[in-house]
Amino acid sequence: MTKPSFVPSDPRAASLRRLRQLSYLLDNAIPIPGTSYRIGIDPILGLLPGAGDLAGTAASAFIVVQAARWGLPRATLTRMALNILFETVVGSIPVLGDVVDAGWKANMKNMALLEAHLNHPQESRRVDWLFLSFLLAGLFLVVMTITIVSFIVLKFLVQAISG
Repeated sequence: MTKPSFVPSDPRAASLRRLRQLSYLLDNAIPIPGTSYRIGIDPILGLLPGAGDLAGTAASAFIVVQAARWGLPRATLTRMALNILFETVVGSIPVLGDVVDAGWKANMKNMALLEAHLNHPQESRRVDWLFLSFLLAGLFLVVMTITIVSFIVLKFLVQAISG
């Protein structure tokens, strides 16, 4: 992976470093032995029915909130949320979803979008908290729906197996 060209010299530097670390932890922290491929804890969290998806989405949403605070445009914030949404929705499909979750790497994609904006800053925008609230509420509504459906399916399976 190449180093980003953005070299922060402002107070955002420490925060950006933490976001990079979070994104790395979620998407690339664990090497797959015998390969050059890496996964993060996000697909592992996804193995926990419902709660794992919720925890992973919450961590991913933190990156979006910080991006909004730094003035990224609505279109970019929406794209970031759609990256998370795709990973969450497809990631909820047993087996196939785990493979997609390990390969999609929404957090790395979102950090690339954030850093592209920081490398080519446009005029500063104020945070549109109403837009951000609706964007994140929609994201969490989908995640909560998936969580509820997961628990219903899990309950059904447990009842079917136990008689």
